[in-house]
Amino acid sequence: MTTLDGVSVLGLGKMGRALAAALVERGHPTTVWNRTPGRGAELAVTRADTVAGAVAANPLVILCLLDFESVTEVLAEAGDLTGHTIVNLTTGTPEEATKVAKLVGHAGFLDGGIMAIPSLIATPDAVLLYSGSAEAFERHRPVLDALGTSRYLGVDVGLAALSDLAMLAGMYGMLGGFAHAAALVRSAGVPVTEFTETLLIPWLRAMFPALGDMAGQIDSGDYTAKESDLSMQVANDGIGEVSRAQGISAELYEPLHALMVRRVAQGHGDHDFPSIVELLAGARS
Repeated sequence: MTTLDGVSVLGLGKMGRALAAALVERGHPTTVWNRTPGRGAELAVTRADTVAGAVAANPLVILCLLDFESVTEVLAEAGDLTGHTIVNLTTGTPEEATKVAKLVGHAGFLDGGIMAIPSLIATPDAVLLYSGSAEAFERHRPVLDALGTSRYLGVDVGLAALSDLAMLAGMYGMLGGFAHAAALVRSAGVPVTEFTETLLIPWLRAMFPALGDMAGQIDSGDYTAKESDLSMQVANDGIGEVSRAQGISAELYEPLHALMVRRVAQGHGDHDFPSIVELLAGARS
């Protein structure tokens, strides 16, 4: 009988528990540690009393904690990391990922981003992004694949964090649009569920393929509009007007409309929507 690789999981919040449960389900001996004892009592795991004890138990250590500060605190208690691969699945920025890599201090480090909610872990719909050591990723991929669909992005340790946050930006943009749409139809007494299922979802599904074309425009820098140019799109402020008329705030939409108006004012009215990316580029704090 083949013995599967053991794994240590540090952090048993909702996501950490889901990760540990997936590993146990796949047959990986799993050791866990959590700052607050008692979490994950339902898991068939070995429990370590200390961070150092959990790290010493297995060569592969996965961190899934609250924030960057928690990661630094835990690593300070980890003891000797020589011979261990550290996989940080705590949400953070590229800068924080780079700092964690320096704290680990050796080549066996992967930073990651979890594009899933806990209930999706261990399904193909859970996408986990990784960047950092290519050798560590290939060596431990059979374990990482137990958590979902693994995507290795490259040796730049900050790429997973950047891509994670970029995908979340896209998601929140979509959710913000949905919230505005829902407020509008509800103001007219239309059931939001009916509107969403019969009109909004089919419309968005039909529009999704356009994202690939828009991405191509951004990469090439050719924003020439093939369909609706920016001048046409901002010829009136219909969304803002109907929102105000219905007593609905347009604050989710107004910044986007303002960017399109600004781009037209710069003389790019014949451009397509992705042209507004040029107004976002280089805007560092």
